[in-house]
Amino acid sequence: MSSPYLIALTDAEDRILAARVASGRTEYRDRLRAQIILEAAHGGSNTTIAETLNLGVDTVRRWRRRFATDVGRRLEALSDRPRSGRPRVHGPRVRAEAVAMACALPAENDVPLSRWSCPELARELAARCHVVVSASSVRRWLDQDALKPWQHRSWISVRDPNFAVKAARVLDLYAGVWEGQPLGPRDYVICSDEKTSIQARCRCHPTLPPGKARTMRVEHEYQRKGALAYLAAWDVHRGQVIGRCEDTTGIEPFSRLVEQVMTAEPYASADRVFWITDNGSSHRGQASIDRMRKAWPNAYLVHTPVHASWLDQCEIYFSVVQRKVVAPNDFFDTDQIRTRLAMFESRYNAVATPFNWKFTRHDLEDLLIRIDARENRTQGQLLVA
Repeated sequence: MSSPYLIALTDAEDRILAARVASGRTEYRDRLRAQIILEAAHGGSNTTIAETLNLGVDTVRRWRRRFATDVGRRLEALSDRPRSGRPRVHGPRVRAEAVAMACALPAENDVPLSRWSCPELARELAARCHVVVSASSVRRWLDQDALKPWQHRSWISVRDPNFAVKAARVLDLYAGVWEGQPLGPRDYVICSDEKTSIQARCRCHPTLPPGKARTMRVEHEYQRKGALAYLAAWDVHRGQVIGRCEDTTGIEPFSRLVEQVMTAEPYASADRVFWITDNGSSHRGQASIDRMRKAWPNAYLVHTPVHASWLDQCEIYFSVVQRKVVAPNDFFDTDQIRTRLAMFESRYNAVATPFNWKFTRHDLEDLLIRIDARENRTQGQLLVA
C-alpha cells in the first residue's frame, strides 16, 4: 500500500540530505533518516525502503510522516524531539547543599580534610541530608557551576607598601617607557635572576630513550655530584640571553654577570641599560643600586616589589631551562651542567624572540582595585563577626 505522504524535495533540501548521507561525520541515526527521505522522494514505498535499509516499517513510516507534515521546518523535523528525561532523584535542596559545601573550606564544617573531593562531598551530604548521593551526581552538579574544590592555587598577598609604584616602573620599561618618556634606540632593558642549586645527579643506571609504547625511563637512584648556580640576563626587547654558572650566588657572582654583559656590545656603548632584578641578597636595596652605578655609569638597577619576582621575565626563561635542560636531572658532574647550559644558550638564542608580555600598567591597576575590594570585604566580615 502506497503512503499518503508524498515527498517532493526542494533543491536545497536534496543537497543537504545527500550531504548527510555522504559525510562520514554524520551520526548514524541522522544518516538513516536522510536516506529514508531521499528514498521516499524517489518514489519508494515504506515497505521497500524498510527492506532496503534493514529497518522496521513503522520506523520508516514515522520519519516520512514527520518530514511531510512539519511544514516550514521539515529538515528540523528529522531531529529528536525534546524529552522530559528521568525524574530527578534529588531535589534542589540537596544540590544547593552540595554547592554550598564545595564553596566552603572543610575545616569550616569541622571536617578533618584539607580540601573536598566528590566522594567526600557525597559522604558528607549523606550524613547531613540523610540521602544517598553518588559521587558522579556531585561531580555533575559542580561541573554545571564550574566548581572544582579539589584543586588549589597558591598566592601571596601584597606586602610592599610601594608595590604599585615599583611594579608600574617595571611594566613601563617592558612597554618601552621610562619616567614618562619613550626609550631611545640605544637604551636596553635587562631582566636578571639566579637559578640556585642545580644538582648533578648521576643515575645509577643509564637513562633509556623512548621506545615503542614506552616513555623515556630515568633511574630513581642517583649519586650526588655537586651543585651550582646559573645566573642569567635576559634582554627583554631583543629576546637574547647571556648567562654564566657559578659555584654559589652572592654579590661577587652577580657582579661578574653584570661585567660579562656590560663589556659586550651593544651594552658597552649603550646610553642606558636598565637591570630589572628581584630583592635577593645578591642585589638588594639602595646599596646595590649605588654599587652598580659606581661600576657602570650607564647602568640603572630597578627592583621589582617584594614578593613579586613574577614580574621578572627572566623567570620565564628559567622555566624553559627547567623543562628543556634540567629535568630530568641526569648529569655526571657539574662540568657537564656548565657545558649543557652554555650549549643551550647558543641554541636558544638562535631562534629566541621576545616574550609576548601582556600584563600592562592598566592590568596592574585593575588587579590592585580587586585586591583592595577583597581586603575591604574581608575586614567587613571580621568586624561583623
